[in-house]
Amino acid sequence: MASVLDSVNQRTQLVGQNRLELLLFRLNGRQRFGINVFKVKEVLQCPKLTALPQRNAVIKGVANVRGQTISIIDISKAMGGRPVEQTDTSFVIISEYNRSIQGFLVSSVERIVNMNWEAILPPPKGTGRSNYMTAVTEIDGELVEILDVEKILDEIAPRSVSVKQELVDEVSVLKSLTQKPILIADDSSVARRQIQKTVETLGLECIVVENGKLALNKLRELAAMGPIHEQLSMVISDVEMPEMDGYTLTAEIRNDAALRDLHVILHTSLSGVFNKALIEKVGANNFIAKFHPDELATAVKAAL
Repeated sequence: MASVLDSVNQRTQLVGQNRLELLLFRLNGRQRFGINVFKVKEVLQCPKLTALPQRNAVIKGVANVRGQTISIIDISKAMGGRPVEQTDTSFVIISEYNRSIQGFLVSSVERIVNMNWEAILPPPKGTGRSNYMTAVTEIDGELVEILDVEKILDEIAPRSVSVKQELVDEVSVLKSLTQKPILIADDSSVARRQIQKTVETLGLECIVVENGKLALNKLRELAAMGPIHEQLSMVISDVEMPEMDGYTLTAEIRNDAALRDLHVILHTSLSGVFNKALIEKVGANNFIAKFHPDELATAVKAAL
């Protein structure tokens, strides 16, 4: 199973090319699901699990993986489906999201596919707020669901969106210099809510869209109304988004004479992988890992 994953160096070659690699897996049934390989640290046969008292019902147990105690989450049960019963024949996807490492219990792991973000589409309209998809795509004639893992994790352990009062006070002084809103682009409903709440706590207005393509369209629409700095103060963008990722959005902004001076903050659950060179490669002004409201507020303050 170790051969399922490429090295970090190989994977980072996809940066700025609007491409991603999806690790395909199944839960209970025929439905395929996908997770970005960037977020996967390891795939292994389900190890021995230890049950903990008073644990969340979707936590199957904890496992010792290379000297680290990791919670193993039954994704199927977390989404309201049947729990994975046969752990001895199941697999665990060890992943890093939002500065934490956890394992996702799945029935089977298939393969990695290299795709263009343009082939990753938003969920169909009418799926409602209760769905756990951020996107869908088609592989081998079958629909593949890309899960909103941030939503699953937030339901297990909700994150605070409160900002230190001193930061709120400091931004209140700066915001008098600008009444222009901030454009937020993120495909996760939970992430959008968290970011919007943080920005609004600072007393600033938001324009919120669901992916990079919609963000770029909105930016060009605003630029047609007048100089972009008179319409908008900055952009806060996720990296992983259907149709156009945050890297490509940043590159498009830098290549557009009407937009290129905009301050861009990449705000992503892809923590622990990137460095300053990669930030400079795509032309972002800042890169912060989700989700810490004080760090986000500090980045906004610095941009103002």
